[in-house]
Amino acid sequence: MRNVVVVGSQWGDEGKGKIVDWLSSEADVVIRFQGGHNAGHTLVIDGKTYKLRLLPSGIVRKNKISIIGNGVVVDPWALIDEIEEIKKEGVDINEKNLFLSESATLILPIHSELDTLREDIAKNDKIGTTRRGIGPAYEDKVGRRSIRVIDLLSERNLEMKLTTLLEHHNFLRKGMGKKEYSKEMLKEKLLKIAPKILKFSKPVWKKIEEFKKMKKKILFEGAQGILLDVDHGTYPFVTSSNTVASSAATGSGCGIGTINYILGITKAYTTRVGEGPFPTELKDQIGEHLGERGKEFGTVTSRKRRCGWFDGVLVKQTIKISGIDGIALTKLDVLDELDEIKICVAYDLNGERIDYLPASSEQQFKVKPIYKTFAGWKSSTCGTKKFSDLPNKAQDYIKFIEHFVEAKVSTVSTSPERKDTILIEDPFKV
Repeated sequence: MRNVVVVGSQWGDEGKGKIVDWLSSEADVVIRFQGGHNAGHTLVIDGKTYKLRLLPSGIVRKNKISIIGNGVVVDPWALIDEIEEIKKEGVDINEKNLFLSESATLILPIHSELDTLREDIAKNDKIGTTRRGIGPAYEDKVGRRSIRVIDLLSERNLEMKLTTLLEHHNFLRKGMGKKEYSKEMLKEKLLKIAPKILKFSKPVWKKIEEFKKMKKKILFEGAQGILLDVDHGTYPFVTSSNTVASSAATGSGCGIGTINYILGITKAYTTRVGEGPFPTELKDQIGEHLGERGKEFGTVTSRKRRCGWFDGVLVKQTIKISGIDGIALTKLDVLDELDEIKICVAYDLNGERIDYLPASSEQQFKVKPIYKTFAGWKSSTCGTKKFSDLPNKAQDYIKFIEHFVEAKVSTVSTSPERKDTILIEDPFKV
């Protein structure tokens, strides 16, 4: 029995949903361990598309346990809406196949309002958040004033918690010229949604321990990407949680020894949503081509993604930071029609060649990519299921990536369909 963590090795949107769904055919348990409903996963199964935000990707498969861990921030209204949406697609969701950590922090209306207010006030220093309250909810968690799932059990306890929370938020709102938020109105909303949420509530850490003793295969599903990690990403243009693989342990309540293999989902080119540095960004016809052919629009926000060449420097960096054992290379077919393809192998910073992205945001905006150029294969890879059946130039491209980033390419995805996947190394069996 081996347990696998799936993380994005870039800025998110790498195609984790498809890979997780594909891997979940072998897994018994699928766990979300960080992020919120700003993380979108698109699954295409038998031609049917599912768009998930909070729910783990395993939920659309029968006989699987899906868990939302303590490291996730949960908008209770968004969660219930998503459950109802997916149920309409014929998916069975109940208290036996979906568990929600009783320790998970709740996202409240005041959080999304604060998120929006801050983005609107900001002029030249916008972060480009999804305005869904993710950051403010994590702030309250760290500030030890958040409302957690377990707090919905007691009206008296909820009353006290809301008093503390609103003392902070109403002070901020006053400074922004906004009226105070009503405690009674917020309490009423929470008490109304409470029964729908609490029926899924469990001591998740205890359930995971039971599954481990039963030798169940566990798949930990990361959201966003390592370059959006609050410690290791392109700060401050990051999310508010730790997206690295090690947070799977803290965000679900199990020991680090539970993790046996770390799979980094890696797009064959690079994209990012929102503001922030992007050394290999292409603001030309090639960039437009990648966006159109790759259908690069956000699952959650529908925002157009910025596109650029594969950044080997960044991927190598995230592999080292997160301890990635192998990568799943996605969207190879998007590159099929290009005459030439480039990979960033170093940066130029003020005339000096460097092999990593500096921590300084100012320097991150200044670095210029140094490329290695490859001839395009100019033939279709879409639907290819064997590595040997790929065009020779596509094979060369993949082999170079593998060598450069110092991690095995364990999987190659050649279309959005789950079946169009080349398995080189099974993470559950390595």
